[in-house]
Amino acid sequence: MSDIKIADRIKGTEKNVWVEFTELVSQENPVDLGRGFPDFNPPVHVKNALITAATDDSPFIHQYARVKGHKRLVTALAELYSPIINHNIDWATEILITNGAYGALHTTIQGLINPGDEVIIIEPFFDCYSPMVKVAGGTPIFIPLRKTENTGDVFKSSDFTLDYNEFSSKITKKTKALIFNNPNNPIGKVYSLEECQQIAKLCKENNIIVICDEVYEWITYDDKKHIKMASLPDMFNRTLTLGSAGKSFSVTGWKIGWIIGPVHLMKPCVVVHQNVTNSCSTPMQEAIAIAMETDLGKLRRDDSDCYFKSLAKEMQPKRDLAEEFLKETGFHPVRPDGGYFILVNYTDVMKKSCVTLDNSNEANDYKFIKWMIRNKKISAIPVTVFYSEGHKHLGQNYIRFCFMKVKESFLYKKRR
Repeated sequence: MSDIKIADRIKGTEKNVWVEFTELVSQENPVDLGRGFPDFNPPVHVKNALITAATDDSPFIHQYARVKGHKRLVTALAELYSPIINHNIDWATEILITNGAYGALHTTIQGLINPGDEVIIIEPFFDCYSPMVKVAGGTPIFIPLRKTENTGDVFKSSDFTLDYNEFSSKITKKTKALIFNNPNNPIGKVYSLEECQQIAKLCKENNIIVICDEVYEWITYDDKKHIKMASLPDMFNRTLTLGSAGKSFSVTGWKIGWIIGPVHLMKPCVVVHQNVTNSCSTPMQEAIAIAMETDLGKLRRDDSDCYFKSLAKEMQPKRDLAEEFLKETGFHPVRPDGGYFILVNYTDVMKKSCVTLDNSNEANDYKFIKWMIRNKKISAIPVTVFYSEGHKHLGQNYIRFCFMKVKESFLYKKRR
């Protein structure tokens, strides 16, 4: 496989929204409500876990880890997820530690997707899915969540639904996998049990592997329950579940992720991992293991301060404050059921503010955010980046804010 062929496969993806807007934010210094990371510290027990790992007298904590993952961490993951998935996870063969969930996605797609394979991607989707599939030689097949009629007072992420007839029509003999993001970034949709069951049914009937991006699994609101696809009947053996310590413990810079799944799907992922990354940071894995053991104990005792539970409870008021503030500002929010983000329709604000967009070929959501950064000193992320070329019109009137920030961020405009 030549470099030219790889370059051809990802042609058109050279422009990266995260690189572009990070640079613009650094130049203009707005309140950064675009990029998806908290601006607050992780809990004390997580920081202390890193101190414990860094000062451990065992020399092995500071050397290469086991390729598939530090034993203490994979053991903790097996203990945490076995009862949730309804499968006795083998720590030695059914878990792989990766360089963040991003690394888990790359490893999974490179391990499973061959040239000519088709991969169904539900839109909107995290923007790396499509390039990763293309690099592997696969073909992304896009199916959008479609907005249903809202009869209530509040527009919610659950109002975006999947058309299962449309899903079925996209399945061919070449369909290898589905990338399933639950809760969804950027909408914040948390799929119901019935929705997960319908998706699982189609995948079983058509022998489709499910790649589950579940990095926001613990961050759900209004008593919404996250359903792990691998927990459904007969789904563990066709599912790879991807998780993130960064999102679970509010330490996105630690870059520890994982893949959980059956041996026959894990084997090609392990081969890719051992020949690309080989192993991940041992002290970081040790620290995550210590933190996870602490919260696992609290989870079993049903303690309210278990971070797996308390983070969402802490974030829900921030979500509500963000929604209230954005409404007052003139935006029309989509209330998320999970995750870090809230979408808003910005078109009325643009009209009322008499915003004149430049004449570039960029989508209007890009141009509006650049205007907002320069003139209002607040940043966001354009939603068209989460859609394929054929469906960008579905996201062109929306922008994405991150509310995983301190309360004062949303009062910034009022303070000024």
